[in-house]
Amino acid sequence: MDGDRAPAILERLAAAGVRAWLDGGWGVDALLGRETRTHDDLDLLVPLEDVGTLEAALAAIGYAVVHGGPPASFELVDAAGHQVDVHPVRFGAGGEARYRMESGEDWVFPPGALSGRGEIRKRAVPCLTPECQLVCHATGYELDAAHRADVALLSERFGLAVPRYRGADDPD
Repeated sequence: MDGDRAPAILERLAAAGVRAWLDGGWGVDALLGRETRTHDDLDLLVPLEDVGTLEAALAAIGYAVVHGGPPASFELVDAAGHQVDVHPVRFGAGGEARYRMESGEDWVFPPGALSGRGEIRKRAVPCLTPECQLVCHATGYELDAAHRADVALLSERFGLAVPRYRGADDPD
């Protein structure tokens, strides 16, 4: 997923009325305002009620669902192999966003967590806040070298403490 395609997908979704926020590697790079590595996919948080519109908007440019489905995450891929990972969320009365994980448990994004602003190739994009990105990167799964670098770059750029996380060489 290259640096021109990622914001173009966000613009297409916005034109269709879909609210979407960057997560994952592109979310980190957007917050940093520069591309730090190549990206296999584009991770998006999208309101559950916008999922049908998202699927139609991306189908118009050749994307099809290949795995998963709402209310849990799902992946759309085009013929060239470009992948969009969608994480549907439900907003609560208090402003929190709830994402249903494959385990059946909810991951709760606190109010304001989706208020981050970033930039990809001079194009403004909505994303998670740096604090939320750190928590998401450091919780629930083992980090490879690229994700450890994401955590270090975010921590350094925004003056945030590096959370404890599991890594491939971590005995816990």
